[in-house]
Amino acid sequence: MTHAQRLKVAGAALLLAGFTSAAAAQGTLMAKADLKDTKDKVIGNADLVQTPAGVLIRLSIKDKDFKPGERAIHIHAVGQCQPPFESAGRHFNPTQHMHGILAGPGHAGDLPNLHIPQSGELMIEFVNANVTLEKGKPNSLFDNDGSSLVIHAGADDYKSDPAGNSGDRIACGVIVESGETVGRSPAK
Repeated sequence: MTHAQRLKVAGAALLLAGFTSAAAAQGTLMAKADLKDTKDKVIGNADLVQTPAGVLIRLSIKDKDFKPGERAIHIHAVGQCQPPFESAGRHFNPTQHMHGILAGPGHAGDLPNLHIPQSGELMIEFVNANVTLEKGKPNSLFDNDGSSLVIHAGADDYKSDPAGNSGDRIACGVIVESGETVGRSPAK
């Protein structure tokens, strides 16, 4: 990694730390997920922050061995990640919409594809307006069985129901409360 790249990553980390500290100070709901591959190796993490527009997901992948290319990522309906990650269940879809933003409105578990570079390092953020971290809401990621983030071996075609023809599940992370603002133990 070049000096400029290290500075960029360090700056992004400081920005994220400042953002999450400010969110915690304001009582904002926050969550996180450690993404692990099928060999239980941590390949990245995600910070989730409730905003007025939906849930901001800040994803960081830092694994030089993670295969580069276009990969699907989805929110799955169960907060479990035992390899091969079928334990994560189907896509998070409380409204029972069909999958795929090219086929219609899509559903709450739909997220944009990731484009993993040769370095295996990626930092990206996006907002999902169809989910919430507020417990008790029909679209809450903290329902009775929790939820998880799953990365697939292939790209999501954004139209095939139920999973975008995205292939095997290659990484998974259970979404848990960060504990910074809610004052409770992380979800099991």
